[in-house]
Amino acid sequence: MISLLQLHLRTDQGRSYVKQMRKQGRIPAIVYGREMNNQPVFVDAAEFLKQLRTTGGIGLLDAKINDDHVRIIVRDIQKHPIRHDIIHIDFLAVDAKTEVDIHVPIHLIGEAAGVKDGGVLQQAMHQLSIRALPSNIPPSIDIDITNLQAGDVITVSHIQTNGAYEINHDPTEVIASILPPKQEEEIHSGEEQEPGRPESEEGRETTP
Repeated sequence: MISLLQLHLRTDQGRSYVKQMRKQGRIPAIVYGREMNNQPVFVDAAEFLKQLRTTGGIGLLDAKINDDHVRIIVRDIQKHPIRHDIIHIDFLAVDAKTEVDIHVPIHLIGEAAGVKDGGVLQQAMHQLSIRALPSNIPPSIDIDITNLQAGDVITVSHIQTNGAYEINHDPTEVIASILPPKQEEEIHSGEEQEPGRPESEEGRETTP
């Protein structure tokens, strides 16, 4: 368990107050849950970013709202479209004995043998929806692709959960694959061709 995250109740939700709070290095947020009313809060930006680097934003966090202890997970992070700094956070208050649905990032580990032979790695999924007790939420789903050859495919069914969580996806969904070199060349050559009007047998463009 990581260190306690301190949240502070917000009594003013006006735009000017929120803007001033961001200038002071604080991030507005909200905490909600099945057994509690929505509570507008703020968190110190530096403290939260430290937690984010430690956990990747995934997993159970111990927090305090003023003096009340609460266990939370990060449900959503909103960022400014241009500056990309965090402008709002949604926290979900959870019961340690109640399963929750959450998206966990997928990390592909190693360099595939098929890539070394000239193939191209394609990652179709970058996060996985799982259902787990808060204490069993992994920071990421790590998949070793070292032995993946050209033409090989990794699907959801290849993930070993060891009973810690359930996966909310069809087992046949593709996570990653290695595209053979020749197929990759064909795709690129096809992308370069501009669509044209059909030609007649004499080689001239047909008229509608």
